[in-house]
Amino acid sequence: MVAAGRAAGGGGRDGNGVEARCGATAKERRESYGESPTRPAHVTHGAGLLRAPSPRRQRGARMRGCYATPPVSRLRGTGPAMRRLVPLLLGHLARARSWALVPRRGVAAPASGEEERFVFLEYEPELSEAAATATVPRRERRQPGREWRERGPVAVAVAAGQPDPSVPPSGLSCSGCGAELQCCDGAAPGFVPAEKYRSLSESAAGLRGAVCQRCWLLTHSGRALRLQLPPEQHRLVVSAALRRPLRHGRGPLLLYVLDVLELPDPVLPQLPALLGPDVPAAGLLVVGNKVDLLPANSPGHLGRLRERLVTACVQAGLREAPLVDVRLVSAKTGFGLEGLVSRLQRSWKCAGDVYLLGATNSGKSTLFNVLLRSDYCKSRAPNVIDRATVSPWPGTTLNLLKFPIINPTCDRIFRREKRLKEEATKTEDQLSSEEKKYLNHLKKQGYLVGRVGRTFQRKKGIPVVDFDPDALSYSIDEDPRHSPRKREEREEFTYNEVKDARWCFDTPGIVKENCVLNLLTEKEVKLVLPTHAIVPRTFILKPGMVLFLAALGRIDYLEGEKSAWFSVMASNLLPVHISTLNNADAIYEKHAGQELLKVPMGGEERMKEFPPLVPQDITLKGIGTTEAVADIKLSSAGWVAVTAHAEEKLLLRAYTPEGTALVVREPPLLPYISTIRGSRIAGSAAYRTKKPSSLVENLKTTGKR
Repeated sequence: MVAAGRAAGGGGRDGNGVEARCGATAKERRESYGESPTRPAHVTHGAGLLRAPSPRRQRGARMRGCYATPPVSRLRGTGPAMRRLVPLLLGHLARARSWALVPRRGVAAPASGEEERFVFLEYEPELSEAAATATVPRRERRQPGREWRERGPVAVAVAAGQPDPSVPPSGLSCSGCGAELQCCDGAAPGFVPAEKYRSLSESAAGLRGAVCQRCWLLTHSGRALRLQLPPEQHRLVVSAALRRPLRHGRGPLLLYVLDVLELPDPVLPQLPALLGPDVPAAGLLVVGNKVDLLPANSPGHLGRLRERLVTACVQAGLREAPLVDVRLVSAKTGFGLEGLVSRLQRSWKCAGDVYLLGATNSGKSTLFNVLLRSDYCKSRAPNVIDRATVSPWPGTTLNLLKFPIINPTCDRIFRREKRLKEEATKTEDQLSSEEKKYLNHLKKQGYLVGRVGRTFQRKKGIPVVDFDPDALSYSIDEDPRHSPRKREEREEFTYNEVKDARWCFDTPGIVKENCVLNLLTEKEVKLVLPTHAIVPRTFILKPGMVLFLAALGRIDYLEGEKSAWFSVMASNLLPVHISTLNNADAIYEKHAGQELLKVPMGGEERMKEFPPLVPQDITLKGIGTTEAVADIKLSSAGWVAVTAHAEEKLLLRAYTPEGTALVVREPPLLPYISTIRGSRIAGSAAYRTKKPSSLVENLKTTGKR
């Protein structure tokens, strides 16, 4: 029993004979209540037994000044301050984490008279693999193929998906990458863990519409699994697809998707050899993608970009009849896509199939997904066909994906043009809140934004709710049960819908040779490839100074009479470091693989396997202080535009990793890029960055932009 009427300090003894003093220090109070990180104390409230807070929460409570409290029933003899404090602390702990009666896993129910312990599941000691398989409930198991995940202080092991060589391939394709679904080889395309494969096969829908483990990880966790797939395999799949027998008496239209950041495109000169005389292509339409990432350095910059694309096609030998048109689009923000759809429907109509070609990471799958939900696709197709898997990892698509093309009749073209005219008269203030929110999101992504709508949409019927009163009735001896949710039936095309259909195919990307992306890891690729509008970074260098673009490229200013401007066009996540020629080698040796240069990452062990930088001397002649003379393209890591005084001769030395391509691009892609800069930072070679505003297509502008 607790002694009542204690003096001054309100002290007393609890049921265990431990003195509890309201005026004691925090440490003494915690010790008096038996608080221990190894064995949490119980907290009794009325007749219910509540689980005690975890050691980590106890430590957080100590830092906030909230300490464990003794049972309420044992505080009758303590002072009024403590009695007022107990309900507040209990309410605080209840809000901090909901408590429940959770029995410890793997522990039998205690015998009568024994003390029952309640612990947090996430803080239990790690079990062995056999014990974990036997005792962990199904709801606690992780998804197959996931690596170690940290949850609290204990690391939980996640079992990877296991193959079963005895099960033959399914004959069905992954809806994300097009590879054939199978569970016999974990390193081959289309792999699904054996357990998941069997459960899907036994379900009503089967494997139709399922995705492989690689696509699932790319979509949900951003992880890429390396496959044992040679680079030539992608080229063979594309070549075999183009040499199919003629359908509907006419060859296909080829849409070559080109990344404008990669000009000159390394795969474009290989296109005539890939087509060959035995490929019955009816035409070629070149689509320059990712224009939203480039800022408008001067009026008419889109016209100059298109001229550069036409010149690149002519230099690649595509100057004859097969070249139909050259378009500039952004598959990510929707810029130029409504115009591309109108061009296809007016000229090509529905004469034959369409194939999307291009190098890896050019944006083919993103364009495929946008066209799937545009007026170029049949209205019911988005409900039947899943989107292609999109990721920055090169070679995501492994086989053919397709959707049916809508027949652009005169009535449909008239209705589509009417919708486009109505949308062009709208202002941003007339858009709905959801449209404004999405538009602002796209403005943060790129400089050029477009809206892709749909004219022909299938009307959704009113859902019918099946009410089962028997499912809600149960006797007094039974517990209520949740009725199983009915699986939604997957829509399928009818025979008449596809027997004469023309299809749009997404093909695997052709692997670029001598590309720096082939040397990088998954995390490094995400840093190198730009996903947001590129903000130019301009530096003024004197002879004897060096510019580092991460540890992937280096430019030495060796000889020249005056200073020159170097504008970096690369991912905003890649660091730029300026040094002197005398310290450049030491900086690279010390900081390559470290935080200063960032990419590659992994320290000395990573740099041992990374190829060394190889130099190449470059001689340039300036044409003016506002116009760049050339771009030095450091493989796929980005480029540096060089601007010098008129008639000024420069001797530069550029470095890229061994085995990668270094290109001097003359004339430059953005000749006036050095003018997009702020004031110079005092005591530094850098200028403040300046980001131009975004332009929205098919939207009426009001006031000043």
